[in-house]
Order: sequence, then structure tokens, then C-alpha cells
Amino acid sequence: MAGSPEKNGDKMDTIIRKLDVNKIDSDIIDEASEILKRGGMVAFPTETVYGLGADALDETASAKIYKAKGRPSDNPLIVHISNKNQLYRIVESVPETAEKLINKFWPGPMTIILKKNDIVPKGTTGGLDTVAIRMPGHQVALELIERSGVLIAAPSANISGRPSPTTAQHVKEDLSGRIDMILDGGEVGIGIESTIVDLTDDVPVILRPGYITKEMLENVVGRVDIDKGLIVPDENIKPKAPGMKYRHYAPKADFTMFNGNMEDVVNHINEEAVKRINEGKSVGIIASEETKDMYKYGNIQVIGTRLDEDTIAHNLYGILRGFDAADVDIIYGETFEKNGLGQAIMNRLQKAAGYHIEDV
Repeated sequence: MAGSPEKNGDKMDTIIRKLDVNKIDSDIIDEASEILKRGGMVAFPTETVYGLGADALDETASAKIYKAKGRPSDNPLIVHISNKNQLYRIVESVPETAEKLINKFWPGPMTIILKKNDIVPKGTTGGLDTVAIRMPGHQVALELIERSGVLIAAPSANISGRPSPTTAQHVKEDLSGRIDMILDGGEVGIGIESTIVDLTDDVPVILRPGYITKEMLENVVGRVDIDKGLIVPDENIKPKAPGMKYRHYAPKADFTMFNGNMEDVVNHINEEAVKRINEGKSVGIIASEETKDMYKYGNIQVIGTRLDEDTIAHNLYGILRGFDAADVDIIYGETFEKNGLGQAIMNRLQKAAGYHIEDV
């Protein structure tokens, strides 16, 4: 087939196609669709991060995702759909709570977990009898699903454990030569992954915080709980959702966060930075707009203002990847409030730092 990747053992030539999201080229979408239909892998933009997609109902295709990412096989994949009829095809039932949340937040950055039916292979669900599903709020993703006729299993399009990709360049850095195609739709909007809500019991449970906050969910359905694994990490759990068990979002450098009065935190980071620089280490510092001028040493990167959590979320992974590119040895950062979107921001930062958080 013209334009198909030429495989060289495990190495392949990754096709990169640039798309104008305001005027999507149907020929490019059709080219990507053909790759998916024959069991290949396509990275594509969503409103959250770039996803690495393959046919969710083809166990062999899903297995390729795990291999390309180096992803543990018990870490479930999210099935991406483009309409509600596709949801009804793959689950046992859709409870009223799910209907309410879907009507409010889809298409958008919310993933729900329901009991799967037999059409969804356990190779896609990490061996579970449940399936994670979302309808992305991005036209490229929706058109790819619709035109291909393929329900797309898609984790983030990065090497497992690395910061998630918010640009096609990030995908290329991690997965070029490992996957068939990258659809370059520019920088994503939100910058952190979807909220994951388990709807298999009477009370919804957040398994991964995201842009859709606990308060937003409760405004629609009443009580919503938070999985205790988000509060006290447990490496022995069998993950029901991506991001619950394994190391995620991590830069190459050692990363420590400091919590406390802002002036004390800045002073402590400055002291630590001087020590490490005197030892010959390269130091990266994640600062806020409010503190950036207070830091005196190291590679200082501004994540955003504390008054605009959307910007902080949007910049988070790019800054972590920027420190990788700068080859820093150590990263220091401030903590953020855990209310609203701040909960999702801190969830990602805590995991990126391997839960290395010190009070000062």
C-alpha cells in the first residue's frame, strides 16, 4: 500500500502528517484510518494529551501499544469512541449516573469505567472485566474514530513512565521508529490527562483526577468519592485505570518538591540549589510567576501563575520534558493547592517526583 511504513525488524519508518485542525484534510484521516484498520498504530492529538491509538477490539493490535510504549500489560487502556451508540456496543449496561455525566461532559476530558461485555478483549483492559471509555473533545480524534470505524484504544503517546506528550514533537522524541504514523495537530489545549471515574458501584469514585474536578462531578450526580490509592499509593493494587500503580510522568532527573510557607520554600530551594551546583550538578527549578524572581540559581522555568491553574496544567509536561532536553541532574519544585484542578496538578507532580515531597 502506498505510504505504508516499511518495517525493518522491530524498527519502522514513522509517517508524520501535519493537520490544520480548523480544516482537516480528509485524505490524511483516511490514510491514518487504513493503518488502524489493518492493525497498526497512529498517534493523534486530543484535547488532553496526544494518544497512541490502535484497534481496541483487536487484541493483537492492542498488544502492539504495550510493546511500543514498554507499558506493563496489566495497565488498562482507554477505549476512545465518537458516539454513544459505540458505548452501548461494548458495555453490559449504562447506569443513570453514567448517562447524566455523559450528557454533561462528553465530548470532553472525562473517562468512565463500566462493566465490559465480551466484545472487548481483556488484552485491552489489562485483564479486567471492566473497560475505561471516553469520547474526546478534539475534532481530529473524533474524525479519526468516525471515518475509520475503529474504536481506538489509546494511552498517552509516550514511552511508559515519561512525561506525557503535549506536542507531536514529544511523540516523535519517544516513539519515532516504533509506530506507524503521527498526526501532528499542533499543541494540545488542556495538557493533562482526563479525569477517570469508576461507575461500577452505586457511588462514583475518582481513580485519576483531571480537568473535570470532583466538585464539577458532584454538581451533576451528588456524592463522589476519591479512591484511597490516590491518597496513600499502594504498589500492590491491580490498577483499574491508567496511572494508578506505576511510575508515571517522570523526568530523567531526580525530582523533589518542597511544601510549606512560600518564602521558606523558596529559601530552602535556593540553599539546596547552591549546594548541588557547588557539587558540579545541574539544577532545574520549577517556579511560579509569583516566585520566579526570588530564585537566584539554576535553570529556572516558570510553570504559570497560581491564579490560573489551567495554564499550570497546560505547561506541566512541557517543562518536565524541557528539563530532560537540558540534561539537568536535579529538579526542585514548589507544591500547589489540592483543590479543584490543583488536585490533578499535584497528582501528576507527585508521581513525577516519585512522591519525594519534603516539608520545610
